[in-house]
Amino acid sequence: MTTQPIRRVVTGHDAEGRAIIQEDGPIARMQRIGGDIGPMFHEVWNTRATPAPIDADSGEPEEDGIVLAPPKNGTRIRVLDIPPEGDGIRNMTPEEAAAHFAEVGAGSASNAAKAGAKHALMHRTETIDYGIVIEGELVLIMDEGETTVRAGDIVIQRGTNHGWANRSDSNCRIAFILIDGTFSEELA
Repeated sequence: MTTQPIRRVVTGHDAEGRAIIQEDGPIARMQRIGGDIGPMFHEVWNTRATPAPIDADSGEPEEDGIVLAPPKNGTRIRVLDIPPEGDGIRNMTPEEAAAHFAEVGAGSASNAAKAGAKHALMHRTETIDYGIVIEGELVLIMDEGETTVRAGDIVIQRGTNHGWANRSDSNCRIAFILIDGTFSEELA
């Protein structure tokens, strides 16, 4: 799967407090998760607090590797390139699915082993996620029901168990903005 690079433009302030372009270029952190059958993660930015501190010239907080969830009390924006789904995902065992999520520090998010799981990559995170389809299409699979989302569609994922399936014959590119959340007692 060949994908276009993601350009990141970051603004800041100079010594006199004037607005400047601090960075302009391709994002530096990309990683395919789950081997050849998995999505390419393009890590764009994260914050570590809410409200996010805005200072003169700091950059993105340092982070090792790729982590699924945003930092505690923080946010994350990433772009995923999700290839067409094949037998590798369709025949994935619950153990393989958990290992897939463990690559991004979220092995416990995997719900493939739960009775009645509708997809090998069903998962749940304690986040609010805004997913904006940029190109292609994906099927959003829920415990009950599913829907196809296409370029221009926006999904608001509210800590629900879900999976994504690319049932088309081409790549899907989707941007996610993830916001740290807290489950209410009845949903925990």
